[in-house]
Amino acid sequence: MTGALFKANFWSSDILSTAGYDCIIQHLNNGRKNCKEFEDFLKERASIEEKYGKDLLNLSRKKPCGQSEINTLKRALEVFKQQVDSVAQCHIQLAQTLREEARKMEEFREKQKLQRKKTELLMDAAHKQKSLQFKKTMDAKKIYEQKCRDKDEAEQAVHRSANVVNPKQQEKLFVKLATSKTAVEDSDKTYMMHVGTLDKIREDWQSEHIKACEVFEAQECERINFFRNALWLHMNQLSQQCVTSDDMYEEVRKSLEACSIEKDIAFFVNHQKTGQTPPAPIMYENFYNPQKSTASQGKAPGPNLARRGRLPVPKSLPDDPDYSSVDDYSLIYQ
Repeated sequence: MTGALFKANFWSSDILSTAGYDCIIQHLNNGRKNCKEFEDFLKERASIEEKYGKDLLNLSRKKPCGQSEINTLKRALEVFKQQVDSVAQCHIQLAQTLREEARKMEEFREKQKLQRKKTELLMDAAHKQKSLQFKKTMDAKKIYEQKCRDKDEAEQAVHRSANVVNPKQQEKLFVKLATSKTAVEDSDKTYMMHVGTLDKIREDWQSEHIKACEVFEAQECERINFFRNALWLHMNQLSQQCVTSDDMYEEVRKSLEACSIEKDIAFFVNHQKTGQTPPAPIMYENFYNPQKSTASQGKAPGPNLARRGRLPVPKSLPDDPDYSSVDDYSLIYQ
């Protein structure tokens, strides 16, 4: 497990390099972004659940569904509407729960951000100090090396002038050599001082880097655990929603099991029947001899009533050629 720790695997041989630290920071930023994406996912899912719940609620309360049914099926439909209403309320409640979980995720992200900020500020200062001291050290090294070269040149000049009889010229060369030796000693001390300071800063930075790695690794472990638990809880909430909905639907199924086709048919007949006597046959009626009719149209059989009264007594005699009786169907006049 030790090889997997941040503090053991994010170094660089280049003293100015921050590649390991930058890699860890990038990973933590990606983790924070992932938490934000899940937070936004929960918020959008909450909006979907809320809209679905409200739409389902409006459907249940405003849309007719078998409103003219009677008896046992009517009671089953009432249970159905009630349970659909309850399911809609559950979805609205789930939306509120998801928003609460999104809020917790946001609080967790902000908490980790604040915890990281202090460590990042310390590391940024350590990197800046290390880089600045390295530059000073390299500048001191250049000066030291240049003073060494100047001393070497002065020594060579003195050796070359050994045969020169001009004492003033030799004196100048010796003064220059002495001056260059002093400059080398001074620059050497300055260079060594900067190297020592750089090493102390390097050690301090290294210590801070190890602490930062430990803090960041602990944060990442906490984040992964929190994210995993949040996702697990989300799945449990969705599963519970399904179980709760199914329990409500089971109530509808129970009410449907209590439905009786025979009872509903009998209920309808008992409350809506119009009579048990069918209409009588429609009989033929002779226009000229209504006595032969046995029934009137659309009425039950009854007394044989004539549609008309008896024929009037003619004013002419029966043998009058202007009159012809009905019984023998004679024409009135030919």
